[in-house]
Amino acid sequence: MPGRPAPPRVLTVAGSDSGGGAGIQADLKTMLALGTHGMSVITAVTAQNSLGVQGAWPLPATAVVAQFRAVVDDIGAQAVKTGMLASAELVETVADLLASVDVPVVVDPVGVSKHGDALLAHDALDAVRHLLLPVATVATPNLDEVTQLTGIAVADEEGLRAAAAAVLALGPRWALIKGGHLPGDAVDLLTDGSAEHWLRAPRLDNRHTHGTGCTLASAIAAGLATGSTVPEAVARAKEYVTGAIAAGFALGGGIGPVDHGHLTRRADGGTNGPG
Repeated sequence: MPGRPAPPRVLTVAGSDSGGGAGIQADLKTMLALGTHGMSVITAVTAQNSLGVQGAWPLPATAVVAQFRAVVDDIGAQAVKTGMLASAELVETVADLLASVDVPVVVDPVGVSKHGDALLAHDALDAVRHLLLPVATVATPNLDEVTQLTGIAVADEEGLRAAAAAVLALGPRWALIKGGHLPGDAVDLLTDGSAEHWLRAPRLDNRHTHGTGCTLASAIAAGLATGSTVPEAVARAKEYVTGAIAAGFALGGGIGPVDHGHLTRRADGGTNGPG
């Protein structure tokens, strides 16, 4: 008998997190939780746990190209999300691959890990600015990444506007500036340079937030793959991530992950898994 129609397909191009809280692992969990079929192009392997990144090894560009072509040429994708790209060569390679596909692209310009470990070579920043961001439908930098890319340091909510303008000047159609490092509520600004969408959520008293950036970008990509507009996809992704942070759990001796399966646990009364 023929199988049921395939769900929307989302491709993540990112590094592997051996601890399972961020990177490719977080991306695929998020895509599954939001009703899409996740596929992956691994750009780097990390030795990583709740305490930090103990090592990182970029893959050869030829391996990245082969993975991408294998997936896109046969299965196809309705949205792509990028995360850790590690080196200038890989940023250039991925930007070139993305220019060949006509689907929404969510770029999470990963620079450092939750623990402050560098995940992008300093000499790759120009490639991110001039090659990767121009092919992005949505760019999702946090405030540290805004400073890395533009030199702008944001101290308050009003500063999010200047940050967004500087990021948009690098070429993405939309910029989502994540204000999670500011005091007070968790406030993000989404804009295409004309319309502004402010997304606000209460700050939650939970230190277990590993993987929030990867999870948010993947949730946006999942929404775009299902046909949502950018503002709709971002609003739903923000809601999903807020729930995942609320349900984040301790793991190991450091910062635990957000709970990518919180929607399932909420639906079954919380009887399944941590919580």
